[in-house]
Amino acid sequence: MFQDISIEKLNELRAKNEMTVIDVRSPSEYADSTIPGSINIPFFTDEERAEIGTLYKQVSTQKAKERGLEIMSAKLPVFVKRFAEIPGNKTVFCWRGGMRSRTTATVLSLMGIHVYRLDGGYRTFRKWAVETLASLDFTPQVYVLHGNTGTGKTEIMKALRAKGYPVVDLEGLAGHRGSIFGAIGMKSHNQKTFDSVLLEEILRYRHEPYIIIEAESKRIGKVVLPEFLIQKKELGTHILLEAPKALRVTNILNDYRPEEHKEQSLQAFYQIKSRIHTPIAQEIEACLLSGQYARAVELLLDYYYDPRYAHTSSTYGEEYAKAPLIRFDTLDEALKQVEERIQHLQDQEAPASKVQSGA
Repeated sequence: MFQDISIEKLNELRAKNEMTVIDVRSPSEYADSTIPGSINIPFFTDEERAEIGTLYKQVSTQKAKERGLEIMSAKLPVFVKRFAEIPGNKTVFCWRGGMRSRTTATVLSLMGIHVYRLDGGYRTFRKWAVETLASLDFTPQVYVLHGNTGTGKTEIMKALRAKGYPVVDLEGLAGHRGSIFGAIGMKSHNQKTFDSVLLEEILRYRHEPYIIIEAESKRIGKVVLPEFLIQKKELGTHILLEAPKALRVTNILNDYRPEEHKEQSLQAFYQIKSRIHTPIAQEIEACLLSGQYARAVELLLDYYYDPRYAHTSSTYGEEYAKAPLIRFDTLDEALKQVEERIQHLQDQEAPASKVQSGA
């Protein structure tokens, strides 16, 4: 017979890579939000779930169960085989730890395949994630990368992460770059997915002396940052980056690839067109329509993004104003200087830590 497992025990085993988590909800439910790292072996397809739901509401519970059994019986051999091919410990879950996960665990048990069932299902995981983010005592210092649009902050962070630095890529986790053009070429995440993947990252680095994030507003695309992270950012150590405009334009073109997303780029521009001086807005539009993307980007930087960045920067206060500026001509230079800056900050922190510990 199967066993229920608590969310606390499941998270403990997941952290040690000792548990495969399987979402038996429909593909659309899985796509909307799931436990990070889980795989989807749906009990019902979206269409089957809709059909059974209709029977449940419009006919009777019994008819819905009978139709569900009929559907499941036909595909049971393939369903069981997929679980049999997964080695090691396995936990299944559905929305509330109800019929789908219970039936799955029972059938697999009868076939000699042991699985756990998450007590309370995905709803329990979601509750745990929200409550943990709201009450988390996160002690690492936060180093915040600042720089005008196109400076290459994201690429620098990716390079730092590849070298083992504790980087939390908020834009990557949100599936959005944070600007009006930010969703182009990306899959934006909803709040439930963002909270889940952010919490995974935060818990991974909670014992590090620091983490590195990019300066972001409270909202990134569809999602909102948790309050503790906003406060940590505001109290964080600022690392200021400055790149020549030509490099910034190149970075933006490489990142956004407007030639591959012509209509999306144009529609995004139309959302801000009224905020730009009319003759300039007309020139930007003409450049986008004619494929002169480098010129369009240059004008957007001069007349929209750079003024907005200057205004936002003025709100960071005295510590931001005193932070040394890192100037560079290539991303390799930027990476080298950022690493040196982080090392300098850590060297400064070390004596203070010794004093506080009484050493």
